[in-house]
Amino acid sequence: MLAIAFVVSLTSCSTLGYYSQSVIGHSRLMLARQSIDKVLLEADADLKSKLLLAQDLKQFAVNRLALPDNQSYSSYVALEREFPVWTVVAAEEFSIQARSWCYPVIGCASYRGYFSKHAALEYAESLAKDNFETTVGGAVAYSTLGWFSDPLVPSMMRYGVADFAETMFHELAHQQLYIKNNSDFNEAFATMVGEQGTIIWLSENRPELLADYRQQLAARAEFSALIASTKQSLADVYSAEKSAGVMRKQKLEVFDRLNPEYQKLKQQSWQGKGWFDNWFKKPLNNARLAAFSTYRDQVTNFTSLLQQCGSNFTRFYNSLATAKTDQEHATVPPSCVADI
Repeated sequence: MLAIAFVVSLTSCSTLGYYSQSVIGHSRLMLARQSIDKVLLEADADLKSKLLLAQDLKQFAVNRLALPDNQSYSSYVALEREFPVWTVVAAEEFSIQARSWCYPVIGCASYRGYFSKHAALEYAESLAKDNFETTVGGAVAYSTLGWFSDPLVPSMMRYGVADFAETMFHELAHQQLYIKNNSDFNEAFATMVGEQGTIIWLSENRPELLADYRQQLAARAEFSALIASTKQSLADVYSAEKSAGVMRKQKLEVFDRLNPEYQKLKQQSWQGKGWFDNWFKKPLNNARLAAFSTYRDQVTNFTSLLQQCGSNFTRFYNSLATAKTDQEHATVPPSCVADI
């Protein structure tokens, strides 16, 4: 209740409902945490193996990736819903830029989160009435950016060992470095740390999974390039001085080309493996492209910087420290700094 009272002092009545659900949802999740040591006493064999793996991954993250040594992921919440939160991303009809929402403490971000899928869908519908294109997706992990001790949730462990490792390293990376008002920087940074950390962990602990994971990363890079090309085509359409009707027609033509180009890529480069088949199960729109690109557009730049730092994560983080001085326009430095 004190937290809600604090939120009331920060916001207008029109947004009170949103912040109230955030505070209540967060509080319920935090209060439901149980220590891993306690859960292990009664866990079945499958859950026990995942929790023990989580402990190993956290220690690796601290020792080898120089990620925060704190109490995050030392607890577990047995959620009864599919995901801890659902996010809404929106973009205007003739724009490839995601809409931004601003919040107390963390600044602005290109998404709005809800603890209820129904509430997320309702908000997306309200945006659609204002001519925004939207997408709603479940977040597999719950992050407070290090303000609280984040718990493990079942969705983090649902998609296999490599994905579990990548997710944990990704979320801990947000605790290592978070730049206000720059979702593209934050998500690409955490994505790169998650991927490169997983490569190292697999090579040392589960080498039999490494080749398949590298194939997935290669596919992600090629699909990212395809999405970037599609966004550029749309940007060209939207920037031209044309009527709305003409732009809608040309926009549809761009989207119509995306799936056939993906199918061609799948057959020629991935031996028919449908790495992103599920991505095409939802209607294509600007918001979906913007949501994907937030996580991918700067990954190559971050990877290059880490390589310049000799894969030394401490030097890599130090090299990014200057980004905090220019938060909204933060970019990846061109070179690695010397040891501090």
